[in-house]
Amino acid sequence: MAKKEPYFDDAAHVSSESRASFSGKLGYVLATAGSAVGLGNIWRFPYLAARHGGGIFLLIYLIIAITFGYTMMMSENALGRMTRKSPVGAFRAFSKGKLAGCGGWLNAVIPMLIMPYYSVIGGWVVKYLYEFLRGNVNATADDAFFGGFISDDASAELWFVVFALMIVVVIFAGVENGVERISKIMMPMLVFLALIVAIYSMTRPGAAAGIKYFLVPDMKNFTWMSVVAALGQSFYSLSIAMGILVTYGSYMKKDVDIEKATGQVILFDSGIAIMAGLMIIPAVFAFSGGDPNALNAGPSLMFITIPKVFASMGLGRWVGFIFFLLVLFAALTSAISLAETSTSTFQDELGWSRRKSTLLVTLLLFGLGTLNSLGYSSLGFVKIFGMQILDFFDFATNSVMMPIAAFALCVLVARCVGVDHIAEEIKLSSKFRMEKMYRVVVRYVAPVFVIIILLSSLGFLG
Repeated sequence: MAKKEPYFDDAAHVSSESRASFSGKLGYVLATAGSAVGLGNIWRFPYLAARHGGGIFLLIYLIIAITFGYTMMMSENALGRMTRKSPVGAFRAFSKGKLAGCGGWLNAVIPMLIMPYYSVIGGWVVKYLYEFLRGNVNATADDAFFGGFISDDASAELWFVVFALMIVVVIFAGVENGVERISKIMMPMLVFLALIVAIYSMTRPGAAAGIKYFLVPDMKNFTWMSVVAALGQSFYSLSIAMGILVTYGSYMKKDVDIEKATGQVILFDSGIAIMAGLMIIPAVFAFSGGDPNALNAGPSLMFITIPKVFASMGLGRWVGFIFFLLVLFAALTSAISLAETSTSTFQDELGWSRRKSTLLVTLLLFGLGTLNSLGYSSLGFVKIFGMQILDFFDFATNSVMMPIAAFALCVLVARCVGVDHIAEEIKLSSKFRMEKMYRVVVRYVAPVFVIIILLSSLGFLG
């Protein structure tokens, strides 16, 4: 397949004046970090670390983040800035046929499907924040509390709507006045709140064993699944293969150092993941008497196990309130990036105004979100391949669609765009110090990694 030149007719008419953009590097870094830092960091990362060896999982994850994660992020950012398009237009600019249609639309549809169910979970976070503010700490620690409110139609829908409205307000405000501004406010606050909870957690009696388990690698805990789990987590943590980085890259000005900005996002994101581990693992170790199996609650960790930990603490009400406030900030910034990517796709592909595109995203959010919200109550009888509605959307997007989308991106970069052209785009504003590693990973390592993730998700590895 012939490679196209780096500057092409499809994008030539997209001037900096006609495309929304971030005000500068800080706006891009905070918005992208806000997208990356979400429930995947604060909820999923700690329980995966506990389940797969603690410190050895952390070490493997960090290596993957600065190799595979860096390469995928650089590719998506450069592709977005090159084309000034959201995922569909970016793929179409360099490819034709199935790759353009399947690869581009797959990257575009993923955030549209994640956004609704993610917002339902965001609503659960708002509910817990409200209960801790009221002082109902012991009520949230009850085993029946979580199942009780998500199985009640009115309650589940109410909290979903509250969270969804927060997203819509920001998206209507636009890129610089909405997405960038809210990220500049929430991300520093999130770091500050995370630091408070982490310090409090690490100073609990018995927490030292949890700190050691999480931070000190022990090769006796290494398993093949530690690597597979860390690979999968890199998708969640770094917003890979969701169309978000292509879209945000399209908002990036030509003078922004892509390599440096990407490194800062990875540093920010990994730092929050580590702080999340230090918030949760030492606290649960102290609560459970040093039993790492207490962290293997998986998805129920945040909404069942952690409230029990706070209920057992002195000042548990206010520590719990701060914890769920920072989780809300993380969930909001990620959900906003999903909605923004969907809005950008509709603007580009339908030729609609931002307002009209945002209205369509709002309808999609509330329509599919309501189905997910009621999936544990009045629609609980609906099963898709034996899964509840929300569980099905989560499995389909994260376990199947995202690895395929990432593979399509690798093919696009290596075979259609050409690594040389990606490098030229990056070097417009960066020294590209890790170019040699990038070339090897994007051509040979990344495709193998995403195939491993897909096979693992489908049950062929493990």
